[in-house]
Amino acid sequence: MRKDFLWGGATAANQCEGGWQEGKRGMALVDVIPYGENRMPVMEGRMDYRELPADSIYPGREAIDLYGHYKEDIALFAEMGFRCYRFSLSWSRIFPTGEETKPNEEGLKFYEALIDELLQYGIEPVVTICHFDIPLNLVDKYGSWRNRKVIDFYLNYCDAVFRYFKGKVRYWITFNEINMLMHLPFMGAGIRFEQGENELAVKYQAAHNELTASAYAVKLAHEINPEYQVGCMLAAGSVYPYSCRPEDVWESMKRDRENYFFIDVQARGEYPAYAKKLLEQKGIQLEMGPWDTRILKEHTVDFISLSYYNSRCVRADGQGEASGGNVFASAKNPYLECSQWGWPIDPLGLRITLNALYDRYQKPLFIVENGLGARDEPDENGRIADDYRIDYLKAHILAMMDAADEDGVDLIGYTPWGCVDLISATTGEMSKRYGFIYVDKDDKGNGTWKRVRKKSFFWYREVIEANGENLR
Repeated sequence: MRKDFLWGGATAANQCEGGWQEGKRGMALVDVIPYGENRMPVMEGRMDYRELPADSIYPGREAIDLYGHYKEDIALFAEMGFRCYRFSLSWSRIFPTGEETKPNEEGLKFYEALIDELLQYGIEPVVTICHFDIPLNLVDKYGSWRNRKVIDFYLNYCDAVFRYFKGKVRYWITFNEINMLMHLPFMGAGIRFEQGENELAVKYQAAHNELTASAYAVKLAHEINPEYQVGCMLAAGSVYPYSCRPEDVWESMKRDRENYFFIDVQARGEYPAYAKKLLEQKGIQLEMGPWDTRILKEHTVDFISLSYYNSRCVRADGQGEASGGNVFASAKNPYLECSQWGWPIDPLGLRITLNALYDRYQKPLFIVENGLGARDEPDENGRIADDYRIDYLKAHILAMMDAADEDGVDLIGYTPWGCVDLISATTGEMSKRYGFIYVDKDDKGNGTWKRVRKKSFFWYREVIEANGENLR
């Protein structure tokens, strides 16, 4: 691996920060996504959060209170030897309603203190501007990203943080897993559907507005500081055909394109032919501004970041036992074992995915999420021996290193997901743990918030110290 490779970890404000009423923060999307049976209908945009029962529980409001524990957590990251830390800003902490012309100083000061703490330990900040996060006011008043006005609110937010953190932050990511908009529209982009409307048209319009906003953000960032590196992010994982039957191969290609669409636009600067044809066939006419095409073409991203948890597998006939894998439907791959949550475990799939992306775009790649969600149970001495996580990460890191060292893929860094335990985006559970650091809290919000180093904590520290070479 390159000597300047950025080893670290990743979290998101909506899953770990908490402090939802601190520092003049406004209500955000995460604050109205409940735990339990209503979670998925709300995230899909099919149930209005305003119709939820009064006793609903909202785990994102408190999460693991990184807001009050960030110094302790960063000290632990430094003890592991992190070279970078990927985290997100809470938009409503900086612009409480999203409509303000000037940012909330208390919000900026909080993130400045967090970033300064990282820099004190020599840890590079990698900042996601929008990670499943938008001020709730913009959802209720404007319909979120279905409305072009939100582009201007987003750019006002970008302008504030690009200027305020100039000289302290180098790496920026415009939107987390931008393709999640097509699968969980409310969680991904604050989209709530009205009865009888063309949902596909709404999703593609919201996608266009986000893509345009991302390109304008790249332009703005480079104008403010030419040293800024601005990336996009994809929920990645190659889609395998279930068999060599041509229909299965064709189905896998179509599924891959559903994900590549966003990055094709952000990395290449224009709508691919297959996307134009799809919109034409579906009768979808996008509302575009007069400069959108030019902005998309002239302001492509500097790098491509991605999450990778598993590959997927499809059959043209739609048959085959369903396999878990985040929110992406998949046939069960008979050659792969699965995690406790039914996600296929496929380290070689990471190498395949990295090569596919690098061949397609020829831009540097950054793995900003990868990890194993599992139930970690402390023993009688309070220790957590998470060897299963070590095995998972070791296999994926070796695959990543093969992609870089053997295949020539240009990799910037690797930040495993949930380096400190946090709430699950899809289920809202604490029991689905990813971290190197255990947080004493359960699914109902009970616990002390005490942080405990797991076995994987010490293992990952050795990996970073050896730049991965101790694994070979």
